[in-house]
Amino acid sequence: MNEVVREIHAANDAARFRERLYRSKDGVWKNTANPLLAETAAHLTPGRALDLSCGEGGDTLRLATHGWHVTAVDIAPTALQRTAQLAARNGVADRVRTEQHDLAGTFPAGTFDLISAQYLQTPYSFPRTGILRQAAHALTPGGILLIVDHGSIRPWAWHTDPDAHFPDPEDIYDDLALEAARWIPQRLATSERVATGPNGQTAPVTDTVIAVRRIA
Repeated sequence: MNEVVREIHAANDAARFRERLYRSKDGVWKNTANPLLAETAAHLTPGRALDLSCGEGGDTLRLATHGWHVTAVDIAPTALQRTAQLAARNGVADRVRTEQHDLAGTFPAGTFDLISAQYLQTPYSFPRTGILRQAAHALTPGGILLIVDHGSIRPWAWHTDPDAHFPDPEDIYDDLALEAARWIPQRLATSERVATGPNGQTAPVTDTVIAVRRIA
């Protein structure tokens, strides 16, 4: 199988995986914002935001109801439909634009004051570092790229290997290979919290947090 065919198959697998996830039940996630995104956005002046892999729109809704104009991106049409419906039910449809992208191949046009990449981790092959680097380049001067990753195993996750390695925030930032004259790491940390799974179960988890500011 040549490289082009492999890339097509990988994209199709990713799209099928995500679409099956959202069609498996009416609500996959809670329609609430990830707390680290809410905390970060609370200290910023609302502007243009990009929600990468928006899911069912909880983060998008939080930003839009606090004055942001949000481009919400996902590979799954059902996720985008639910995000748009959530925005409409809450009276912020005029602040939300949905776009379907396989981020391995296309990226939204324009520049943004805040780009959110919440748990942009997948069980299939995915050029994550390149996508996050592209996101950093899509920031306006002064803009923030917020990356939040799983830093520990969740009992209900698709990935439950007890020997899994979770990179440090410094390593994730270094892999982006951003020029020090144009970007600075604003926060490199881990955060502990109690998370709730899809069936109501709870467990302590670790989040890995990387916040990058564009300075020029």
